[in-house]
Parts: sequence; C-alpha cells; structure tokens
Amino acid sequence: MSDLKNMPGPKLPISIGSHLAIRKEDFDTLLDGLRNLGYETVGPRIREQALVYAPINGIADLPKGYLSEQDGGHYRLIQDGHSHYFDITPGAQSWKQFLFPPRSELFKLARENGHWHEELLNTDAPHYAFIGVRGCELAAIAVQDKVFLREDFSDPIYKKRRENIFILAADCFHPCATCFCASMGTGPDAGKGFDLRLTELDEVFLIEVGSHLGTKAMQGVPTSEAMRSMLRARETGLKRARLAMGRELPEPKKVPELLLSNLEHPRWKDVATRCLSCTNCTQVCPTCFCWDVEDLTSLNGATTQRTRVWDSCFNPAYSSQAFGNTRPTTLTRYRQWLTHKMGSWQGQFGVLGCIGCGRCITWCPAGIDLTEEIKAMREEQPA
Repeated sequence: MSDLKNMPGPKLPISIGSHLAIRKEDFDTLLDGLRNLGYETVGPRIREQALVYAPINGIADLPKGYLSEQDGGHYRLIQDGHSHYFDITPGAQSWKQFLFPPRSELFKLARENGHWHEELLNTDAPHYAFIGVRGCELAAIAVQDKVFLREDFSDPIYKKRRENIFILAADCFHPCATCFCASMGTGPDAGKGFDLRLTELDEVFLIEVGSHLGTKAMQGVPTSEAMRSMLRARETGLKRARLAMGRELPEPKKVPELLLSNLEHPRWKDVATRCLSCTNCTQVCPTCFCWDVEDLTSLNGATTQRTRVWDSCFNPAYSSQAFGNTRPTTLTRYRQWLTHKMGSWQGQFGVLGCIGCGRCITWCPAGIDLTEEIKAMREEQPA
C-alpha cells in the first residue's frame, strides 16, 4: 500500500459496488464534481472549538488532526496533529437540521382590499451533498425516513429535501466513550443508503460506489483499483473500532418489552431526581421529531405567518391539554421519552428510535446515561 507513486492507473470502469482508491489531494476534484452536479457540499468543520456541519469548499476545510473527547456531560476537542481528516466523531449537530430544519416557514397570509391572500413558503428545497456521514447518522436518516415518508403520509418539506441530497458516508475508526453503535448494529461501518462510502487510510481514501448518482460523482476523479491490502486495513480498523466502543446496549431487541413492562419501576423515580428536563437530549438527537407551530401576526393585523419549530417531549407545555397536563412531572416526561425512543417506536415504525450515537449522554448536563438506566432496570427487577 505504500507504493502509491503510480496512482492513478488506467481509467477504471465505475459501477455500483466498485471499490476504488483515490489520493487525498484528489478529494477536491470529487467535491468540485459534486458542485458541478448542482450540490452544495456540506461537511464537518471546526468553529469556536466545536464540530459543526457547514459548507466546505475543499479538503482544507475538514478537521484534519482533530479528535473529540466525550463522556457523560463532557465534550472537548483535541488537536493531536495526526494527518487524518475524518477521525473526529460527531458533535452536537446532526444532519437532521438540513432535512427537518429547526424552523420552517409554512405559509403567510396578507390582507389586501378586504381579502386574504395566501403565500406558500418553503416550496424550494436546496440540493446538499452531505460529506462524512457516519454509519450511525446514516441509520438516523433511515429512521427519520420511516417517520416522515410513510405510506399513509409524507411530510412535504422533508420529502423535497430528502430527494435532493447526496450522501458521502464515512467509516468510523475512532468511537468515543459515549458511542454504542456497534451494539445497535448501526456502525462503525456505514450501512446501506449511501451514494459513496469513504474509508480513510493513512495515504488514501477508499471509495465504495453505492448508487448510479455515485458513479456520476466519480467521473473525472483520478482513481485506481483498491488493493487487497487496503481492504484488509479497512476491516482491521473497523474491528478495532467495534472493540473500542465506550458503551454498549446488550440485546436491544429485548429493550421494548423490558421498558413497557416496567412502567412503575422505582428506577424512574431515581432518574427523575437527576434529570433537569432541559430538553438537551432531544435537541441533539438525530431521530427525535417533536414539533410545534408558531403564529406571528403583525401589529396592524394585515399579515400573519405560521412557522414549524422543533419542540421536545421534555417541554412541560408540550403535553398541556385543555383539561390539564398529561405529563406534569419530570418523571413522567423522562419515562415518555425513553419508553417511546426504545419501546413504542418499534411498534410505530418497525425500528428503534435510538442509533447508538451517544449524543444524549454527552450533552446531558447531569450525565444521565440511557444504557445505564436500561441496565439498572434489567438488574433491579421488582420482587
């Protein structure tokens, strides 16, 4: 693998399933090609000592040399000078913000000459190329597809945005202490649903083509055939990553029954004494989808606008009804969140609502760990 001076070789036929290698200096050619196809390239960047997803123009914008240190209620970036661009694990942001935006203007009404006129908003959807989507994040997009693209209903905003994205997934070799995607079957390797899959080795990027759109994106990019030694290095790196997970959730298929049959377990009261009901876990979660609408009317009453905004089941007002609050305490709100995410979600959408990214653990100021809470319920069955 060290002899790369002859790359690229003869131009290779590219089709779905092709395994290719590209020099890291040729990655900008791939990004240019995506922009020529009409996509805005968005990827991980460092801003104000945090990892964010924002527009990138070239490989120089990626977080080369960075890792992240994460634990319950703890997040810190580390610059150790290594030469990789995709070693850092995700931060608080997820790709959900581009598909299901925090704020979406729905429509506007204006009164003219005694008549109301409607203007639909958010009718145009941007074209994004997501660069560096981890396996767990790819699984999160698939979960949200089940929520917003059902047979009986499709959310129009999500549908338009989802149709306009290109996904370049990236395998993860360096999970954090709060990661448990291996036990959830969602990582560290990128599963199905990508257009291109990238694995970063010391000297090259391995590329697997996953769609016809991916083949178009690779046109004009200097490539060579991926050598067996490169493919072995990928599998070795993924095996190490599976063993390096900071958390695990054994037997996730049994969790729904465990939670839904223990709604009065004393552990709910214990966690409620620690939970701040701050909504952090739901705001950073890449699969949560609670939302509300806001109506804003001008002072003169001539215009009004409706906007959809993210909400949270931890918000006391979220469960307020005409005759009272159905979940008036932190205990009932936390129980609703965890039993829905890890229990009744399975019945609704055929999949759990958790993909093992660990964001809810990292960004909980109280350091509450759902893997520990579920473990405690298994071990502390009431007599």
